[in-house]
Amino acid sequence: MDTIFALSSGAPPAGIGVIRVSGPAARDALKVLVGCVPAARQAKLARLRDADGDPLDTAIVLWFPGPGTATGEDLAEFHLHGGRAVVSAVESALGRVAGLRRAEPGEFTRRAFINGRIDLAEAEGLADLLTAETEMQRRAALASAGGALSRRIEAWRVQLLSLSAQVEAVLDFEDEDDVGQLSRDFTRSLCNLALEITDTLAAPAAEVLREGYRVALAGPPNAGKSTLFNALVESEAAITAAIPGTTRDVLTKPVAIGGIPFLFVDMAGLRSQGADEIEAAGIARAHDEIARADLVLWLGPEGEGPAGCVEVEAQCDRTDRETKVQPTYRVSALTGEGLGSLKDGLMERARQSMPRPGGFALSLRQREMLASASQALNSAQQERDPLCLAETLRQVRLGFDRLVGRSSTEDVLDALFGRFCIGK
Repeated sequence: MDTIFALSSGAPPAGIGVIRVSGPAARDALKVLVGCVPAARQAKLARLRDADGDPLDTAIVLWFPGPGTATGEDLAEFHLHGGRAVVSAVESALGRVAGLRRAEPGEFTRRAFINGRIDLAEAEGLADLLTAETEMQRRAALASAGGALSRRIEAWRVQLLSLSAQVEAVLDFEDEDDVGQLSRDFTRSLCNLALEITDTLAAPAAEVLREGYRVALAGPPNAGKSTLFNALVESEAAITAAIPGTTRDVLTKPVAIGGIPFLFVDMAGLRSQGADEIEAAGIARAHDEIARADLVLWLGPEGEGPAGCVEVEAQCDRTDRETKVQPTYRVSALTGEGLGSLKDGLMERARQSMPRPGGFALSLRQREMLASASQALNSAQQERDPLCLAETLRQVRLGFDRLVGRSSTEDVLDALFGRFCIGK
């Protein structure tokens, strides 16, 4: 296998640049640049030189012999001064060492997975951790990367193996008098396992956590959507004017409120008459956004919004506004009246769609596979043929293996590890 190297710290210039080398030739890289191999897991201050003996930098170097490393391979790290020229010179010198090449995106983590240092569910959590921008995203990703879901799946797998063994015993000894049919405990255990998986499916969606709780502002033209949008995202992101139809396209803005990720959506005003061709296209997109939203704030006439919307009486500072009898919120984006209550309400609603502290979120792939396992176990409870039951349990067990990567297709792995940056 090739030995790979890449800058694993932030882009230069920086105070320190960390270049990581992983693979069988990591020891050779140390010998070439340092002249020796330091003691394992002990930092050493060394003068780095290229193959011609020219000085590169004074750096701290570390040597981690495999397999007890992050990647499961021999690993070397060079902690350099983080200037662009220094990093470039050391990377160039490493590229000239026989057997070394630059890493591809996610290749270090992929090797950790291949070598059994992490499983697929933990790798998915790590990918989310690297892109986390809010405290809630960080906590949920950390739970997944730390193996919270993996441990639960492994516990289910152990239960499933025990249940499969009971079925196999019936199949192997069905002609002997001392072995009867499956016990009531078997059916009860099968039911409990299905219920546990169903409960886990109630976990929040990773996509909502990753992209933010999607809040769409909807209503007719000049209802105050764009002004309220600007107030919520705390920037002049949307153009506001008294002219009907000013907003013609969809405008999105991600923000964090109280550590919770949101994605606010401004859109064209909804009206059936008077819209030109361009505005009509914007209105069509607005309807699509309303369907996609996790929550719709309705600024139009009371009772005319989509099902499940939250009634907002906007522009409450204006005496000529259209009032509502029972709005959930009365706000003025200009004076700030009611904005605090609206944000508090949005945070409370969003929390219900986000993981609890220490909890994890499920990706679409994980959710689909768990749903399939739950459905199969529910069907298995009605199965009376031991042979069919054994095959059902085997298929569920294979599904668990795919969840953690014991058996995975290359396209799944390529899609996952392609999310990582080079050097991770």
